[in-house]
Amino acid sequence: MKVPKAMTIAGSDSGGGAGIQADLKTFAALGVYGASTLTAITAQNTVGVTAVHEIPTDVITAQIDAVLSDIGADAVKTGMLSSGAIIECVVEALKNHGVRQLVVDPVMVAKSGDSLLREDAVDTLRTRLLPLAAVVTPNIPEAEALTETKIVSDADVRRAAEAIVAMGARSVVVKGGHREGPATDLFYDGSDFREFTAPRIDTVNTHGTGCTFASAVAAGLARGMTVTESVALAKDYVTEAIRTSFPIGQGHGPLNHFYKLWE
Repeated sequence: MKVPKAMTIAGSDSGGGAGIQADLKTFAALGVYGASTLTAITAQNTVGVTAVHEIPTDVITAQIDAVLSDIGADAVKTGMLSSGAIIECVVEALKNHGVRQLVVDPVMVAKSGDSLLREDAVDTLRTRLLPLAAVVTPNIPEAEALTETKIVSDADVRRAAEAIVAMGARSVVVKGGHREGPATDLFYDGSDFREFTAPRIDTVNTHGTGCTFASAVAAGLARGMTVTESVALAKDYVTEAIRTSFPIGQGHGPLNHFYKLWE
C-alpha cells in the first residue's frame, strides 16, 4: 500500500489554527501523510502575533534535505517564508531535490493584520519562488502585492491571475474571500479560467483559511489528482471546515479541520 505524502514548509502557530499546525491537520484529514519544515516560530493566538523567531537557513535546508532524502513527498506546500534569505534557501533546496508538485501560498499578513513577510522579500518571492510553482494561492491583498495593482472588479482579478502566471507559475487561484458576495475563487492555468464558488458563511472563525486551502490543494496533488481537481477538493474542504467551526479564543477562531471525525 502506497501512502500519499506531502511536506509543508512554513511557520508554526502556537495557537494551532494556522501555519504548520493547520497544514498537518489538513494533510491528515485528507488521507495524506504529512511531514514538515519549520521556517519560523510565532507566538500567536486568535487575536494577534506577539513574537516571531526565524529559523536559521542552514537548519531550514537540513530539514528539507532530511525529509526528501528519506521519506520523500508527492507534493510540497510553502507558507510563511518571512525573509528573502529564507526564500532563497528554500528555492535552492527544492531545486536540488527536483520538486515539481509545489503549491505556493504567498503568506504576507496574518488574519489579525500582523505582517509575516518583510517588504523587501516580496520581489524575491515573485522572481525566485513563483517560477517553481505548480499553483499559487494568493488572496486579494496578496495578489495586489504580487502584481502591484489594485483589484476591485472581476476584470481586475483576471488580469492579476494572468500577471501571476506570466511570472512563471504554471497556474494560480486568486481567492475571493476579501470581496463582497459569494466566496468565488478564480483559477487560471495560462489558457483557461474557471470559477469555484461557495456561499459566504457569516463567522469570525476564519483563522488559517489560506494555509488550509493551500495544504488541501497539495493533498489533492499528492493523491494523484489534477490541479483543477485538487482546487475543487480544497474549496469543498475549506467551506465545510468553516461551516462546522466552533468558538476558540477571543478573536478569529480556527476552522474545524476534522469535521468528518468530530460529527
